[in-house]
Amino acid sequence: MNNKEKPVPHNEPERLAALKRYNILDTLPEHAFDDATKLVSYICGVPIAHISFIDENRQWFKSEIGIGVSEVPREISFCQYTIMDTKLVEIPDTFLNEQFRNDPNVVDGFKIRFYAGIPLTTPDGYNIGTICAIDHTTKELNDNQRNALSIIAKHVINQLELRTKNIELDTQKKIAELAVLAKDSFLANMSHEIRTPLNAVIGFTDLLAQTKLDKLQRDYIDSVQIAGENLLLIINDILDLSKIESGNLAIEAQPFNLKKTLKHVYDLLKVKASPAVEFNLFLDADMPEMVIGDHGRLNQILVNLTGNALKFTEEGEVTISVKKIDETADYYSLRFSVKDTGIGIPEDKLKTIFDRFTQAEESTTRRFGGTGLGLNIVKQLIEMQNSQIHVKSKENRGSEFFFQINYKKANPVESETESIADDDLGKLKILLCEDNIINQKLAKSVILNFGFELDIAENGEKGIDLLLQNEYDLVLMDLQMPFKDGYQTTEYIRNEMNSNIPIIAMTAHSLVGEQERCFKIGMDAYVPKPFKQQLLLETIKTVINKDNKAQPKRKIDLSYLDDLSCGNPNFKQEMIALFIEKIPNEAIQLEEAIQNIDHDKVKKLSHNMKSSIDLFMLDDLSHCLSVIEQEAKSGQFTETSNKITVLQYGIADVIKILKEL
Repeated sequence: MNNKEKPVPHNEPERLAALKRYNILDTLPEHAFDDATKLVSYICGVPIAHISFIDENRQWFKSEIGIGVSEVPREISFCQYTIMDTKLVEIPDTFLNEQFRNDPNVVDGFKIRFYAGIPLTTPDGYNIGTICAIDHTTKELNDNQRNALSIIAKHVINQLELRTKNIELDTQKKIAELAVLAKDSFLANMSHEIRTPLNAVIGFTDLLAQTKLDKLQRDYIDSVQIAGENLLLIINDILDLSKIESGNLAIEAQPFNLKKTLKHVYDLLKVKASPAVEFNLFLDADMPEMVIGDHGRLNQILVNLTGNALKFTEEGEVTISVKKIDETADYYSLRFSVKDTGIGIPEDKLKTIFDRFTQAEESTTRRFGGTGLGLNIVKQLIEMQNSQIHVKSKENRGSEFFFQINYKKANPVESETESIADDDLGKLKILLCEDNIINQKLAKSVILNFGFELDIAENGEKGIDLLLQNEYDLVLMDLQMPFKDGYQTTEYIRNEMNSNIPIIAMTAHSLVGEQERCFKIGMDAYVPKPFKQQLLLETIKTVINKDNKAQPKRKIDLSYLDDLSCGNPNFKQEMIALFIEKIPNEAIQLEEAIQNIDHDKVKKLSHNMKSSIDLFMLDDLSHCLSVIEQEAKSGQFTETSNKITVLQYGIADVIKILKEL
């Protein structure tokens, strides 16, 4: 047989290309293929069975029983002949076969006496490998066994197709995730570049509006303020849309004064109402004062809907109304409505009014402005609170937008934390860390107007020097600065200086998750630029009087550890002590392994740490480790750098609490 020319299929280049498409060669064992091989051995009653693939030079075994090697040269394999055929090749007795009787694996080697092989044929007709049943004694398969081999061969090809499709889907998913990340980063960077000058425009306009102006100057200033606010609204809409798409916009659950929130919306917008429009706020007499929910998102929804109603109503009425629909032991069910007598919406446009970048008529944008994003964001914010928004409208007769939200009841203790401490803050001394000269000048004017003192540092390093030399009541911290940015400076203040001075983050950058990161490293509040003077003052009041307000703190659930301890307090203390000793060191090792791109070590460390983290039911940190472990398995880090940062801050927080225990 060795003197004969090696058989090669007529379509060998295409066959090899088809094989390479599956990326199956030299892959790790997989249960699906191993199970198929066991099935062949069982059905045919043979000690040797395999699934193999044949490339230019070798026969490589994806799965085998009774062979003990991973590959053999192609020229000594029986299967080089099988892939030349279109059906099962069966040799009941190799001693009686002229082609194989003197083969080394017949007279010696594997001592093959019986051989049955069926080609693995791709959907486009290429034989890329074989399924074989081999025995040391003569044998002949029956029809059922032959049919079974044919079915298993088709199953293996289907498995390959499915495997390939999953790999392609995973690749496309990663490409899509990278595209979303790139888009979010682009939007955030563009936001920063627009917000920085806009902060100065709006801020100095507010200051100018507080000076003595004649009627014409007042008119000009009002126009600039309206233009600035409209531009800011568009930027915020785009960023909110980005956060919703990436799943990073969360609905909070905090006690808030519902009546004050609704009154705030009314007061905010009544100045925009035309003199020919009667603007009303109707509140149900049974409506609760305090509830638990996201007052910021409710404010955003109502400002958007009411702003639209006022914009599209030139005369008549615009009415916000809130009515209590139902009440249980734990929840209030409230119906919110914004009704107007404006231009209305054509019936054929009602189904698309909530679509992105859509307005009822093309002329609407030219006449009234807007991006067509507001209603889409409103719809998604309401759906995130397990509700739906509805609209009733008739052209030239007006519209009504309405929705229903369930708010949890607030108990008296939670309600008390809503009260603001005494407004008399005295003569505060404030340090501003800010590198932009225009923003420095703006902040100085605003802070001096508040009656406070201000020192300015153009970067984090100079800010730290000033903190070491002087006593300050508060730090206003820009996040993007040279030498030391706001994050690094805050970490130094908290960890190296051991200072608890209140720190308010101020930034024109709006990366997804940035606010959460600020709080995790120890900042007390977050004010986005461009800022309103009143918002900044209220934030300063809040952090200065933070001792009078309930501060959020991570809660650690020890119930699982209690169950494991079976009432043994020593066991519980030992586990806590072990966690405190072990986990911070492992977190450092994990970060080093990530920096060194050591996928195996990252996979092992993240898996081991997750077991310890789960004992303390720290679900957010466990999720971070799951993401890191999964990316280590895939060999590509995308979210890992963000997750390791969140993990480290979370672990530091947990260790501090456990030490107190």
